[in-house]
Amino acid sequence: MPTPKKGPRLASSPAHERLMLANMATSLFQNGRITTTLPKAKRLRPLAERLITFAKRGDLHSRRRVMRVIRNKSVVHVLFTQIAEQMEQREGGYTRIVKIAPRVGDSSPAAIIELVTEPVAKKAVVKEAEAATKVADEAPAAEAAATEAPAEETAAAEAPAENAE
Repeated sequence: MPTPKKGPRLASSPAHERLMLANMATSLFQNGRITTTLPKAKRLRPLAERLITFAKRGDLHSRRRVMRVIRNKSVVHVLFTQIAEQMEQREGGYTRIVKIAPRVGDSSPAAIIELVTEPVAKKAVVKEAEAATKVADEAPAAEAAATEAPAEETAAAEAPAENAE
């Protein structure tokens, strides 16, 4: 787990904060998204991303390190089989924090933290962009050649017609 930040904790003690973050991480991996306060979501993100990185490794040592934080074996199994498989192509940024309206009771800033499940197509997007620019560069040259050729053909076709009259 990342080192706790300096200053006041989210809860009364460091131990309580660790337990609270572990419970939130368990809920995040079970449900895919949770709604919480913005400071808690910001503190949960590094822990959740680190656990997903361990799950992507997939070896026994990583599983035991994840089990130190998440005590529910079924959630750890889902993390290592399903979530790690979804995040295989992604190099980081496994979670997303979306700010929502303040909480009704105490007006504290609320947020949704969720797992990013969209597939990564970074290399494909770059290749498509390069291909599009090449096609765009070639298209004006081809169009210019196409417009010049019919003009010459029509001029050549009109010349014999004028001579025939």
